[in-house]
Amino acid sequence: MIAFLGQGRMGVPMARRLAAAGHDVTTWRRGTGVTAAAAVDGADLVITMLSDPAAVREVLTAALPGLRPGATVVEMSTIGPEAVRELRALLPAGVGLVDAPVLGSVGPAAEGTLTVLASGLAGGLAGGLTGGLAGGDGVDVARCREVLSVFGTVRELGPLGAGAAMKLAVMNALVPAQVLLAETLAYGEAHGVDREALFDVLALTPLGALAERLRVPAAETRYSLAHAAKDLELGAWEGASVAGAARSRLQEARAAGLGERDLTAIATHVGEGQQAGGRAVPLNLATVPATNGMYSHAVRAGDTLYISGVAAFDERGEIVGEGSMAAQTEHVYRVIERILADQGAGFGDVAFIRTYLTDMDARAEHGAVRRKFITGTPPASTTVEVSRLFMPGLLLEVDLIVALPPRVTPGGR
Repeated sequence: MIAFLGQGRMGVPMARRLAAAGHDVTTWRRGTGVTAAAAVDGADLVITMLSDPAAVREVLTAALPGLRPGATVVEMSTIGPEAVRELRALLPAGVGLVDAPVLGSVGPAAEGTLTVLASGLAGGLAGGLTGGLAGGDGVDVARCREVLSVFGTVRELGPLGAGAAMKLAVMNALVPAQVLLAETLAYGEAHGVDREALFDVLALTPLGALAERLRVPAAETRYSLAHAAKDLELGAWEGASVAGAARSRLQEARAAGLGERDLTAIATHVGEGQQAGGRAVPLNLATVPATNGMYSHAVRAGDTLYISGVAAFDERGEIVGEGSMAAQTEHVYRVIERILADQGAGFGDVAFIRTYLTDMDARAEHGAVRRKFITGTPPASTTVEVSRLFMPGLLLEVDLIVALPPRVTPGGR
């Protein structure tokens, strides 16, 4: 049996291809009421296709009680080699791990023409920027090659982590190239160059096929701008000037509300010269429970992020972990983690935290969970006791102020 833990635009067509190929597939996604542990119970193969490292870690942690010894986890999200190493440490020794991110978007996922970058050769080492993964931590890709071939062409790349590194290396070229082309179009427009003529000339160059994608920005999201920003946040190392500048451009566009648009929307954004600057830009994420419409999840103003009070609600607006301060704190900080990741930040960027507790006697229980997320020197913080929160059963609410990585602006640093 195969358990497919996925969400978003890629997850659905990939799960359908498995079922169409005759595999016995159990699927999991957020909001269905089925736990990850129940979804993987009895599965020989567990496939994850999720949005980012935090989501993969959260879902697989929840799945641990259901993973049987001898099962193999195939991680197909784009999370980077460091996160692969963390997953290997998270999973029990008796559970194998294959790292298999994909190249391609929604269309190829539905057609089965993705390129699968698989790694996990037992006894191998993935060195370089990964820092090395312990020998024997992977399993032979041959154990799941037949299943992976349902999605497209499988490239075996060797030791665990090599697939994740290969994916980011490729995205460090492809994504900045599209940002460069967006700036090329903006330059042409500013200097009176005919747009269609420019595309026709670009078609004669090695960039022609990529430029054609920007001629008419996609109405349907195939590869979201937010995911492209995330990929560069994982892959653009310190000193990577081109990828770093492209990352800043995408972060700016994401803050302006274009995160769920296709990456080709960067051409419109750059062409119109939109700058978030000092404007207040509301942010409402699809990856966290929706608000009630009276507030936004967060607001970005320049390089400062203000996160609204986060409480322990699930996708249906129901309270998570009722009666347990530890469970509610864990949920609240997982939601905060996703909001921070959407803006290319982490808990180390938090400047101020304000916590409202309905029972100050439970602060030690709350603090034990908070220290799992806030490590090192803590930020400025205030904790207050309140008689009640806006729904009976809520035990805490947390709001934050975050110092975001600065954007690179044209002609500036």
